[in-house]
Amino acid sequence: MPDPDTDAFRPVLDAVAFAARAHRGQLRKDGRTPYASHPFRVCLILRHVFGLGDARVLTAAVLHDTVEDTTTDFDDVREQFGGDVAGWVAALTKDKRLPDDDREREYARILAAADWPVQVCKLADVYDNLLDSGTMPAEKRARTLARSRFYLDALGASLRPEARAAYDTVRRLLDAG
Repeated sequence: MPDPDTDAFRPVLDAVAFAARAHRGQLRKDGRTPYASHPFRVCLILRHVFGLGDARVLTAAVLHDTVEDTTTDFDDVREQFGGDVAGWVAALTKDKRLPDDDREREYARILAAADWPVQVCKLADVYDNLLDSGTMPAEKRARTLARSRFYLDALGASLRPEARAAYDTVRRLLDAG
């Protein structure tokens, strides 16, 4: 018997399985934690810290690093999760063909111009990275803090109204750290 509540969130559940397979064998910077925990946490931050329940946005959050960090490509995401989710994931994907400084500037430009789902996903990503930075050595933590400020500055310049509360939450966390 179909369950309307489960059906509405089926894409999120499918994305969790998809991301777990795509990130299999990858570890977070601590060298111990499976990488898949990061996109899952980003999804939970969107839902429980930022209070967003849109299944498509939660799906994009779970998939936000699949194109950038795995063999998954845009077409894989579009085929399984639709054009909106794939477009948001593409906007959250850095172009690794560019040198680091150019890549970061281009990524910041894309984030600033993006729709609110991309902006809130990035804010949840920054929030999770800030939480993780507390256990990092000082040099790595300083880099995470600087990168977080850079992204917040880029987003703050043209933040969508739907992303304001999330932005303020991340800004408070960054300022407290």
